[in-house]
Amino acid sequence: QVQLVESGGGLVQPGGSLRLSCAASGSIFSINDMGWHRQAPGKQRELVAVISSRGTRHYADSVKGRFTISRDNAKNTLYLQMNSLKPEDTAVYYCNADVSSGSSWFNYWGQGTQVTVSS
Repeated sequence: QVQLVESGGGLVQPGGSLRLSCAASGSIFSINDMGWHRQAPGKQRELVAVISSRGTRHYADSVKGRFTISRDNAKNTLYLQMNSLKPEDTAVYYCNADVSSGSSWFNYWGQGTQVTVSS
């Protein structure tokens, strides 16, 4: 079994910054793509950013230039540096990862961390 645990969420003023982390643990042989998604109240979950095992990044247009996704493969940890935060960034942020325990690949999700941008 594999667990993803997010941390780093909280309340921040508009224009502020937060750094989210997502630590993967358990029976891990290899991790392929890792990503961040978010879900605001009354809205569908949406992709924020994704990073491949080789470091190729993709961002939603709404966060380009403000957010940076990164990963530490040695620690099986994913990060999201969020700068110039806006009230519309308020949401629960979830990480997910494609993980192999040796024979098959599965997609796992964390439990989410709340980010609130408000003055």
